[in-house]
Parts: sequence; structure tokens; C-alpha cells
Amino acid sequence: MVLYGISSCGNVRKARKWLNDHAIDHRFHDYRSDGMDAALIEHLEAAAGWEQMLNRRSTSWRRLSDSERSTVNREKAMQLMLDHPTLIKRPLLETESEMLVGFSDVQYRSAVGT
Repeated sequence: MVLYGISSCGNVRKARKWLNDHAIDHRFHDYRSDGMDAALIEHLEAAAGWEQMLNRRSTSWRRLSDSERSTVNREKAMQLMLDHPTLIKRPLLETESEMLVGFSDVQYRSAVGT
């Protein structure tokens, strides 16, 4: 399993703690320190979908111009998330069978079978 996010994010910290507390083997990929590239964005989008990934509640989203926000489509969203990884909802947990967006104890229990 791979957990994607930013180490300073509260929900990412909750997810990491949950995985560690339940002894779930995983790797953490920090967008800032481990990097983000087009191939990774494409991989994540293929599993989660750009509309599900794009965090329209984030400060980064609100900082975009009205025209950037109003004309967003898949191509633009992918580039925006590449340019501003904080636009990606966090955390993303990639299991063998699915990509979970956000953190939920119930969702994680169901996905990993604990």
C-alpha cells in the first residue's frame, strides 16, 4: 500500500497513525519531499478520477483566479495539481484493489479488512 499526501496535513497524520496503530504495512509518499510528476498524477487520476482528487475547498483552490476555477477540465486540473500538489485531496491511499480519497476509519477498516 502507498499513502500519498503532505506530512504537515492533519488528515494525512491521522491516516498514518491509523495505519501504524493497525500494523498495516505501507509506504508514505510526500508530494513535497518525494516529488510529483506527470506520470504520478496520471497514475493517481486513473485510479481516483480528477474530479474526486481535486480539492475545491483548499486554500490553493481559492487562490486561483476566477477564470482558472471556472474553466477547469481534466487537462487543466491535471496541470494545476502538478503545479500545486496542495490541490490534491489528502490523503490518497492506494491499496491492491482501490484508491481511497480522504481519511475515514470506517473506509480504511473496510479496505484493509481490520
